[in-house]
Formats: sequence, structure tokens, C-alpha cells
Amino acid sequence: MQILPEQLEDYIAKHSQEEPQLLKELRRETHLKILQPRMLSGHYQGRFLSIISKLISPKNILEIGTYTGYSALCLAEGLKINGELHTIDINEELYDFQRKYFDRSEFVNKIHQHVGNALEIIPSLNKTFDLVFIDADKEDYINYFNIIIDKVNSGGVILSDNVLWSGKVLDGENQIDEATKSLVAYNKMMNDDERIESILLPIRDGLTISRKK
Repeated sequence: MQILPEQLEDYIAKHSQEEPQLLKELRRETHLKILQPRMLSGHYQGRFLSIISKLISPKNILEIGTYTGYSALCLAEGLKINGELHTIDINEELYDFQRKYFDRSEFVNKIHQHVGNALEIIPSLNKTFDLVFIDADKEDYINYFNIIIDKVNSGGVILSDNVLWSGKVLDGENQIDEATKSLVAYNKMMNDDERIESILLPIRDGLTISRKK
């Protein structure tokens, strides 16, 4: 599902800040060598993640779903001088690919990789977070939220990706896959939960910004 005409999306990208050279190289290599490159945040969304992080200036960031590391590098741009980003991915085969680009960045000592099930790893992180980016298995979005909400500082922000799911969230009772059902339930929960205030934006495949009260 393409929300905006392709020409308009191109115009938006051209009139947004250019992505750093390292991210251009990461994006190119992801498309050449890695399966499902559509999972990459990409130029426009990446610049959005960057500016949100810079506005918040977080000390600690948690990312659930690393993929090839593009979004982690974007989010790291807003870290405080002594800040840290913890990113979790279940696919150990991508670890070295991610590390190669993390090591080439200015955030080499700030980005900490974790491999495994996020629901098992998060409780072991003895930290609270100012910014959380959820972009992993859609069926577990509600579980991710429930396990991180008490680790988010008051005023902290949770970003949830792919919440429109190529428009499938409009299918209502005709939903046939678990990911869509889970996202419909997640979107309702995020809108109803009184601990947060949320807005769903039509950025790429849908991105919800939630602020903890």
C-alpha cells in the first residue's frame, strides 16, 4: 500500500535532510546482500527518527528490532554525550553486518548489541529509557509494550513502526493473519491506555509516537 503518490514521496525525500554517507552505504549494501531490504527504515523515516531523537536528547535508548542497524544509527544521533543505545535482534546472522557499520560510526562505544528474544533480554537491562523504538515481530507488539512501559521514564517516548501494515489494519473482521490482528489490537490499546498519549502518523507503513505521562 502506497499512501502517497510516488512523485510526492520523492519530493518529500528531496526536501528533507540528506542522509549521512555511512547510511547511504549501509542502505546500498543491505539492498545488495540482505533478504527483505524493505524492512530498512530508509532515508526519509531515518531522518525522522534522527530529528525526534535530537529533540528528546535521550540518555538511554532501547531499540527492539535491529535488522541491519540503519535505524539504530539514526536514533543514536540524538544521544547525550554519555548516552547509550541498546538494540536487540533475534537474528544472530546479522550481528557482524550491524557491527561493521556501528564500528565505523562515531557511536561505536555507545551502541550495545543484544542477540536473542527481546522479551527475555529486556528484563535483564538494569536501565530506564527516554526513547524506545519498537520494530520487531508484530505479534509481540503488545508484549513488548507491557514489558517496557515501566522502564520508560516519565515524559519518555515510544515509537512503534509498521502500525498500518500496508493498510491491512482496515480489513476489520476479514483479517486473516495474526500480525494484522495483533496490530489492530495494539493500535486500539495505544489509543486507550491512559498512561500514554499517542498519535499515529502516516509515515511509510505507519508510525505511532507515544509519550508517557
